[in-house]
Amino acid sequence: MSDRFQHAPLIATIAAVTVLAWIYLFHLSLQMSAAPGETMMAAMARATTAPWTARDVFLTFIMWTVMMVGMMAPSATPVLLLVANAPRTDRQRVPPVAWFGAGYVLVWIGFSAIAAITQWALHEGTFLSPAMTASSPRIAGAILIGAGLYQLTPLKHMCLTHCRSPIDFLMTHWRQGPLGPLGMGVHHGLYCVGCCWALMAVLFAVGVMNLAWVAALAVIILVEKTASSTVLVSTIAGAVLVIGGAIKLVSNA
Repeated sequence: MSDRFQHAPLIATIAAVTVLAWIYLFHLSLQMSAAPGETMMAAMARATTAPWTARDVFLTFIMWTVMMVGMMAPSATPVLLLVANAPRTDRQRVPPVAWFGAGYVLVWIGFSAIAAITQWALHEGTFLSPAMTASSPRIAGAILIGAGLYQLTPLKHMCLTHCRSPIDFLMTHWRQGPLGPLGMGVHHGLYCVGCCWALMAVLFAVGVMNLAWVAALAVIILVEKTASSTVLVSTIAGAVLVIGGAIKLVSNA
């Protein structure tokens, strides 16, 4: 059986999860733009003078988790296909790729928790508007410049190189048993967070539920991990963010 058909179920699963995540995000976006009422997202878009409840924080966490799945699943496909090619013993009821994927997702769930808490703190400090965008152009500009500068750092490039070419790590650090692939998934996920966290922070400047920006950032992340020159792509993205942030600061000085 060719690799194309052998991995068809895995590819179909990733595609289905991605589509479902985006459907959920569109659903939440429509709720936010609907008539006033206490819907799931209405609580998250209250005026900044209204303190959040535990329910608001939890719903924000769910939103970030689904968003991370929708954004990161496509760019994780190459490494998941590599893991799927690993030999599997008859005693392994769960394939290594499932354990690896679970470890990868756990890292992004942790990131989503941090993002939700950060959003709550920004909300309580009135740094976010009811539409979940930066309440001040200066704050938005600073976020964009910070994210853009991180794109140019050696740490960004190191994490991106690992995410783009994980085959050496998989070949030299492969471990059998559930905890082996699970740990490798966590390890790889941490590199991906190191690669992408600043781009995710851009959403605090342009709108956490701005799906056009969510889609644009997802495309940038995918291109960064698949382009022939990752440094060029990340540098261009960083320069654009810095320039955009500078324009916001200057125009509102």
